[in-house]
Amino acid sequence: MGILGLAFSSEPQKPAHFDIERVIRPNILSLHPYRCARDDYQEGILLDANENALGHSISLQGKSEELLLPLNADLHRYPDPSHDHIKSRIAELCSLPDAKHVFLGVGSDEVIDLLMRVCVAPGREKILITPPTYGMYAVCAQVNDIGIVRCNLNLSGDHGEGGEDGRFSLLVDNIKAAVSADPTIKLIFLCSPGNPSGTLISLRSLQSLLDYEAFKGIIIVDEAYIDFAGQDASAVSLIKQYGNLCVMQTLSKSFGLAGIRLGVALAQPPLIQILTNTKAPYNISTPTAQLALAALEQPSLEGMRKKIITLRESRKTLSQSLAGLSHLGLGTIIGASDANFVMVPVLNKETGVPDNVRSQRVYKALAEENGVVVRYRGGEAGCAGCLRITIGSTEENEILLLRLRDVLEDL
Repeated sequence: MGILGLAFSSEPQKPAHFDIERVIRPNILSLHPYRCARDDYQEGILLDANENALGHSISLQGKSEELLLPLNADLHRYPDPSHDHIKSRIAELCSLPDAKHVFLGVGSDEVIDLLMRVCVAPGREKILITPPTYGMYAVCAQVNDIGIVRCNLNLSGDHGEGGEDGRFSLLVDNIKAAVSADPTIKLIFLCSPGNPSGTLISLRSLQSLLDYEAFKGIIIVDEAYIDFAGQDASAVSLIKQYGNLCVMQTLSKSFGLAGIRLGVALAQPPLIQILTNTKAPYNISTPTAQLALAALEQPSLEGMRKKIITLRESRKTLSQSLAGLSHLGLGTIIGASDANFVMVPVLNKETGVPDNVRSQRVYKALAEENGVVVRYRGGEAGCAGCLRITIGSTEENEILLLRLRDVLEDL
């Protein structure tokens, strides 16, 4: 079979009786790992990873040297295993009763993996996902040797029974039918706003699933981009009512702190305690904790909210400008654009239909010849020909538009 990513070697293995491929589990040998945005390109105007292009919002006014120079911290000591001060602050901001409703992970990815490990039996049980969606759900499922049931979002935009109006909305009846037919489904992963769809899931649809008696498992709502979606969009408001709900958030996007790797799970105390019992003893480092606490202080929050307003205004402006390239074979933005990115199809200039080949050529030409990196998403369900473009700074957006125009004209 070979090991994916490792070149074949004709050199004999030592010792001769050892074969690593007989040691590694088959589901891991066949695993195609999650492809990060930086796997292809690391330089240029990076509009590919949905980072906050305006940077972090930590207010440095009055900050001690210990924050600015983490080497002055007690790095010879293990970090606080609980970080209750951070959890209490997050609980306060989310209007939750106390720190017992909050779990901290090494990015949301640790939370995803832990939820699967504590809830889903390997080789026997499953999760349900709603493509197009975040790729790590499927990768973690394969790592943990658990099955995947796929119920696509509304890919056409038509109003169907049990669904909502609009492309990439939930088809609630389809999900209910799937969990009724397969009692081994333990977790449902919903991304809201979706990645790569950018579309918010309605709380009405979510409640319909939470109330569905045939499903005995937990619904996880991944809200990595929720701060870009406006007021009253978060499912956190439902946590007090539903013990079968877990909401994930992160400091990577709106807070501009992707580099510190801090994810958050919000749920009722029983699930939070199970996650706490299962995690590694010191999963959140001292520098990460220091920076997170500083980011959650009021002056930093005010700066973060101002940047969200700026990025939402830029999202509107960029969307209007992209529409002006329709004569060059750029389609209409798809999805609701509730996040800090937009997704737009590249069309075949003769037929006017989304074209994966032309889209990939545009993607490569932008990155390799023009120094602008976006993300090709044409292989995702309902996303034929699509490029996902992170909202950049005003200058970055202007450069993107100029170079995208040039590439579309050339192709």
